[in-house]
Amino acid sequence: MGHRLSKLYTTTGDNGTSGLADGSRVDKWQPIMHAMGAVDEANSHLGELIALMDASSPLTKQFSSLQHLLFNVGGELAMPDYSLISSADVSALESQIDELNEQLPPLKEFVLPGGSMAAAKAHVVRSVLRRAERYAFEALIGQPKHENLCKWLNRSSDYFFAAARLIARDSGAEVLWENPTKA
Repeated sequence: MGHRLSKLYTTTGDNGTSGLADGSRVDKWQPIMHAMGAVDEANSHLGELIALMDASSPLTKQFSSLQHLLFNVGGELAMPDYSLISSADVSALESQIDELNEQLPPLKEFVLPGGSMAAAKAHVVRSVLRRAERYAFEALIGQPKHENLCKWLNRSSDYFFAAARLIARDSGAEVLWENPTKA
């Protein structure tokens, strides 16, 4: 394989546009660019979460696999005519969510981000993925070829909610909301 980047700056974006993988140029403020940016941000936070985790943890292995798949999500966003996320990817993520959720007690209150550094970071990943999902839906509305991408983004934030709860539970510090206005 050749070099992917031979130069780190190109100056082609100096006019307020960015290039997609198909060579087309779009304004940097377009929803597709916001979606790509949020996916990139989520992937960066996910890398930090992985660094906070024990390398031998089964969750860490899942996180690593999801990080590679999240890179494919960004790739699909950058390539308007391609679909990289399949229905099998969505189903696999749903199965992982179910497995995590089976290990957790039912929720009786809302969960607040926190409990440990890793649990809080999993909540950051979750919330950034929610933003990526909103932008992706806005950018891809009416494009059925990207239906699995949108579903996967929706499920991914659910996955990281369950993962955050599991991490917090294992650290003995899940933070539940206490209504300050409750008498």
